[in-house]
Amino acid sequence: MAGYSESTRSLICVPTYNEADNITAIVTEIFKFVPESTDILVLDDGSPDGTAAIVEGIQKNYPRLHLMKREKKDGLAAAYLAGFQWALKNNYDWVFEMDADFSHNPRHLREFFCTIATGKYDAVLGSRYVEGGGVSNWSKSRLLLSRGGSVYARLILRFDLLDWTGGFNAWSKELLNAIDLPSVQSRGYAFQIELKYRSMNRGFAVKEIPIVFEERRAGTSKMSGSIVKEAIGGVLKMKIRDYS
Repeated sequence: MAGYSESTRSLICVPTYNEADNITAIVTEIFKFVPESTDILVLDDGSPDGTAAIVEGIQKNYPRLHLMKREKKDGLAAAYLAGFQWALKNNYDWVFEMDADFSHNPRHLREFFCTIATGKYDAVLGSRYVEGGGVSNWSKSRLLLSRGGSVYARLILRFDLLDWTGGFNAWSKELLNAIDLPSVQSRGYAFQIELKYRSMNRGFAVKEIPIVFEERRAGTSKMSGSIVKEAIGGVLKMKIRDYS
């Protein structure tokens, strides 16, 4: 299992599409809560609002800020997979997923790194549904949908994880190398479920830590009905496939 030391290199992958109102602030906040050996990779899917240009403009102030400009909006999973591959190619030890809109508060990064430092886990998962976790400013219907999705995944996939769809996570390079990233098929929120299922099915040690998920500060949500439907059907397909 991969722990954390001063020589450990970490990369925080932040996918963006039309996040011009948030990107400078989120980069600034992330760097406040991470060790010196941590970089950020912004994965921009051709945002027409100029998100990528803003990142390029602030890179002179942040030498550890990187940018991958992607041609078009291709979905969250595709962006993260590109980021993971870039991280492995550049020999980072830990790779994070994190939203750009402040729904994932950067202050939680401290607990991520403390948990990694124990050397007990291969993945650290931000969880809204363990003790101490929660959500802020959500409607009852959205909370029911999110909780229901995790209960459904837990019942079908048979692993005792409380938050299956959360996207604030950290993965060791050993885990990412082992779970065959090119064969990942899910998109949307099912992508998060598939990564967690593959990891546990291969015997990797995962740890849920509490986070409070907050409604985005600016911009519009990327949630859609098709994403939810894909997650429901995707769970059944995962159970049928052999990820051992």
